Amino acid sequence: MTDLSVWLEATGALAGAGGLGYAKVRAPRVYWSLVGLPVTWGRFSLSYRSTMDVCGLTVQPSGLRAFMTRNVARREVQPVPPKIRRVRPTSTGLRVTLRLPAGLEPADLVASSERLRHAWGVHSVTVVETKPGFVELRMTGYDVLNRVRMPRAARPHDLVVPVALREDGTAFERDYRNAPMALTLGANGSGKSMFLRNLIKGLAQLPVALVGIDCKRGVEQSAFAPRLSALATTPDEAASLLAVLVAEMEDRFDLLSLHGVSDLWELPDGVRPVPVVVLVDEIAELFLISSRKDEERRERLVTSLIRLAQMARAAGMYLEICGQRFGSDLGKGATMLRAQLTGRVVHRVNDKQTAEMGLADVAPDAVQAASLIPMERPGTAVAADASGGWSKIRTPQTSKAEVVAVCREFAHLVPELPFLDPFLPFAPAETPAAGPSLVKPRPVTE
Repeated sequence: MTDLSVWLEATGALAGAGGLGYAKVRAPRVYWSLVGLPVTWGRFSLSYRSTMDVCGLTVQPSGLRAFMTRNVARREVQPVPPKIRRVRPTSTGLRVTLRLPAGLEPADLVASSERLRHAWGVHSVTVVETKPGFVELRMTGYDVLNRVRMPRAARPHDLVVPVALREDGTAFERDYRNAPMALTLGANGSGKSMFLRNLIKGLAQLPVALVGIDCKRGVEQSAFAPRLSALATTPDEAASLLAVLVAEMEDRFDLLSLHGVSDLWELPDGVRPVPVVVLVDEIAELFLISSRKDEERRERLVTSLIRLAQMARAAGMYLEICGQRFGSDLGKGATMLRAQLTGRVVHRVNDKQTAEMGLADVAPDAVQAASLIPMERPGTAVAADASGGWSKIRTPQTSKAEVVAVCREFAHLVPELPFLDPFLPFAPAETPAAGPSLVKPRPVTE
């Protein structure tokens, strides 16, 4: 009987170890909740003060505190680390809110984030300033970008579209109110089209007008025609469409002036025009020309794009520009247009110069990270903005059929805009799926 109980205990222990090993690979959230979180929390609690000390993240206490320590507590005065205000576990890591003492700034913790990651044995440590004097350490227990699972609360709302997952487990959102114009770069097979596909899927669910410019004869965007208000598939069509958008922008400025406001969102609901999002699939097709006779068309295209990028935000018109490369080598006006694009997302690129084109002027520290994105992880990118902050993100795998289904479902949200009627794309009717015949066969008798 004793041998049997020992055998059962050993078998149970082996099964438990095997289950944890399987969960670590196939269900990292479960493994983190059962094993990783308790171990990391304990390691953090026991080694916090010593880790902060060796990382140079402590300061000398104030005079009053030093006096009380020496004369009342009768202890030696020691350097003071940031005070822990809150520790909150999550399904992907651990979040710690710290109150910074006088003499420390968030940049000090950012510089030591890699050392903190190794000290506490986590996958990554991200430092986020929540308010003056307070920062949040977002520790991620495992590589959440390996198998992307968007947070359940991530839903399109207002003009905010969750597009990808950040390295700290939060959703990367494309906020058109805060970053009205954006640039997305990436080589072939890097996941740039997947990023745009997820963006269209989210925008299709919002009451906005979607305008597509796909000069590759519409091979990327024509499938989304049920939800598009306009689509240009050649450079000539794009030039005409952009000219119409510039004219609409000027009409909206007249409306703003009439009501004495400076922004579309300050207008009353009854007279506020619908927002317009312009999606350019490949910007190089609008800049490059094959003969001298196309020079005039190129000038019109570039001028219209620059005018929209500079002024269209107040009129509720936004640009989303994608391309493989975007620099001065495209021609006159490229650098001026890029300077107006606040949001930057750079996927895997073929050369470091392309990463510098997208990130060097807004977040120089992110250029190196963008240059090291591996080929076997498509959809991984570096997202930055004019504030200088950046983060590594990855878009979830989304099939084209899924986006098309969403576009058909929300086709009723296409607004009535007469100025875009000449560019309204043809949306073929949905063909019913093949099913069993409802006609009962009758046998032929002689």
